[in-house]
Amino acid sequence: MSTNTSTIHNALDQGQGILRLTPTWVPRSFCVPGRRIKLHPDDYYALGGARGGIDERWFSSTTPAKNGPLTGENEGLSAIVFQDGPTERRVLLRDAVEELKGALIGDRLWQAYGAWPMYSKFFDNQGALPHHIHHRDEHARLTGQLGKPEAHFFPPQLNNHGGDFPYTFFGFAPGTTREQVRECLVNFTKGDNKITNLSQAYRLEPGTGWDIPPGILHAPGSLCTYEPQKASDVFAMYQSLVGTAIVPEELLWKDTPPERMGDIDYLMEVIDWEPNVDVDFRAHHFMRPKHVRPAAEMQSAGFLENWICYNSNAYSAKELTILPGATVTIRDAAAYGLILMQGHGRMGVWDIATPALIRFGQLTHDEFFVSEPAAMAGVTITNPSPSDPLVMLKHFGPDNPDL
Repeated sequence: MSTNTSTIHNALDQGQGILRLTPTWVPRSFCVPGRRIKLHPDDYYALGGARGGIDERWFSSTTPAKNGPLTGENEGLSAIVFQDGPTERRVLLRDAVEELKGALIGDRLWQAYGAWPMYSKFFDNQGALPHHIHHRDEHARLTGQLGKPEAHFFPPQLNNHGGDFPYTFFGFAPGTTREQVRECLVNFTKGDNKITNLSQAYRLEPGTGWDIPPGILHAPGSLCTYEPQKASDVFAMYQSLVGTAIVPEELLWKDTPPERMGDIDYLMEVIDWEPNVDVDFRAHHFMRPKHVRPAAEMQSAGFLENWICYNSNAYSAKELTILPGATVTIRDAAAYGLILMQGHGRMGVWDIATPALIRFGQLTHDEFFVSEPAAMAGVTITNPSPSDPLVMLKHFGPDNPDL
């Protein structure tokens, strides 16, 4: 992909501050696709069986996927697409951020991070994932990475079925001891280490979500999930058997510094113990949508907007619905990426549409990145449908001033 400076500026100018992004598909060798992210049925294994099924689509990502030695060039990185006369050009969003700096993501984020510090994704697995953990900054730093908080939201549009296990295990039941957890980790290579026997599962509800700080064990259930998160792909799997599938031991030690390999005590240190055994875990981490303004006021203006991820200062997210037949101008105080969930219409200079089916490699008009100047000036969106709402999810970087 070209990283020519004029090309990047041309892309921003053409979109009048809004960049069109290409679909970014990511496989996971340890997952079975739930087939709800609109990829064509023939394409879930488009990268070959050795890479595993495609069960993730990443949004607004400047974070490379860490999928082992077979990982493709630029895997996980979002790309911008625009027309340069008769020529279609693409550049990486990462390169655009490095070139445009505050003109794209805002001076506040550029000066604090020197990068776009989050991304989001659809995670779409047929079954549950192993009980796993994302490291806090102090542990991730030991392998040159960042810690990773994340949030889960379950879009109704993508959850026509719940998969095999629409429940998520979080942390450990109150009263669990460190010795019990340590014994599970010692037994990782002996078959089923039974670590979820010590945990609690919560039934997942479309249209709601959870906040998951780093250091908390979680075994995500099988709903298709929208996941805003910090710009990192750090994790370690602490469960050895999921259903009938053995989890490779290498994933237990993933992102462990070389000098601590084989040290069970290090795995225990990664756990943020008190939040994992919190007796009020649901009250502290479950998220129902919250209106950004009074509902009647928004409806009279032709839209509804809800905060859907709001418990972390590392990112936030909104669900925006433009009512049938309405034209609205929406202002935000920060740059954001977006993915269209339902409907079609016009956004600024762009036609926008929600595809029913996407071939691997096909371009779409359902994902965009809105620069901070464009967000602050206001984005005008038209929903021409007389009956169908136009719905999008918007993901923001740290410390959103509106939140």
